[in-house]
Amino acid sequence: MNIHEYQGKQLLAKYGVSVPRGKVAFTVDEAMAAAEEMGSPVYVIKSQIHAGGRGAGRFQNNPGGKGGVRVVNSVEELKKSAEEMLGHVLVTKQTGATGKEVKRLYIEEGCDISRELYLGMLLDRETSRLTMMASTEGGMEIEEVAAATPEKILKIAIDPAVGFKGFHARELAFGLGLEGDQIKSAVKLMTSLYDAFVELDCSLVEINPLVVTGAGHVMALDAKVNFDDNALYRHADIMEMRDTDEEDEKEIEASKFDLSYISLDGSIGCMVNGAGLAMSTMDIIKLCGGEPANFLDVGGGATAEKVTAAFKIILSDPKVEGILVNIFGGIMRCDIIAEGVVTAAREVDIHVPLVVRLEGTNVEEGKQILAESGLPILSADDLGDAAEKVVKAVKEAA
Repeated sequence: MNIHEYQGKQLLAKYGVSVPRGKVAFTVDEAMAAAEEMGSPVYVIKSQIHAGGRGAGRFQNNPGGKGGVRVVNSVEELKKSAEEMLGHVLVTKQTGATGKEVKRLYIEEGCDISRELYLGMLLDRETSRLTMMASTEGGMEIEEVAAATPEKILKIAIDPAVGFKGFHARELAFGLGLEGDQIKSAVKLMTSLYDAFVELDCSLVEINPLVVTGAGHVMALDAKVNFDDNALYRHADIMEMRDTDEEDEKEIEASKFDLSYISLDGSIGCMVNGAGLAMSTMDIIKLCGGEPANFLDVGGGATAEKVTAAFKIILSDPKVEGILVNIFGGIMRCDIIAEGVVTAAREVDIHVPLVVRLEGTNVEEGKQILAESGLPILSADDLGDAAEKVVKAVKEAA
């Protein structure tokens, strides 16, 4: 689950991470009131959407104008910017051409920036350990830094039996070229960040930029915080921060049934159990000349209810002209999965070609159930056969 920048900063601040003063605003009047309350000579007004590149982005109604993050020197300037931002669609490199409507702003006091750094924390799959990363290349995409100058990225893999200690933080601080009181400030911030990451069950925290002020303080000027969805049941307060306006309606509906769904631009709907199998299914559809309309993982326990919900979600997308069901029956038996597919197909009244490929436990029983259902279901022997059949069926139906 993602949250907005201001929400991430509020959470991190509770653990002692230093952040600039700021307030969220949903209207122009609230933005002006926030600025007047802070009384800063300089303000930063930030669009709050779930996408990166806001500063470099542009609004659809004024592509030649200013971006989604602006520095202003007075309340009057802030009012003008707030009017230009609230209720307008911001297009960034992460939103695509459709962009996202800005429904809330974050008003923050200006900061005397001496240096911009990078600090992030995530679970490293290679080591299976929490890893804190830092770089002197703040304000840049860390992926670009990793590709061009990987030596500029510092990493500390944290032993779970030891935890994050002062010497870890000092190693990173020295590597960033910090000095004197800057080191003390950085050690406190990094230690607080680790505590927040663990206690809040985060999957990613990214502070970019992490800044050193003219006074020598180290603080988080931006914050991206993502959480482990499987642990959210322990954090009702974080669940309340969810902004459904930033999510696809189909993704919201999928989450109600514990389905993993991402909408894509193609015409062939995919229903698969397992994220890896879903990725390979989409790849083979493309190899056969088609384009996937979605990523949809029904998980290991695909019940008739889940399969029915998945069909409804896929068919709610007007771009879908065919459906490929690719289920590998390991934990779940293929006959049970086939019964679910048949039940769902009858209930939903599927009006596009449907190709089903089953493999695994009780696969022959499953195929028999599909064959005897009386429904126009195309059965496939393997994934390649399934992809070819659904692409062909879509082209013939066009």
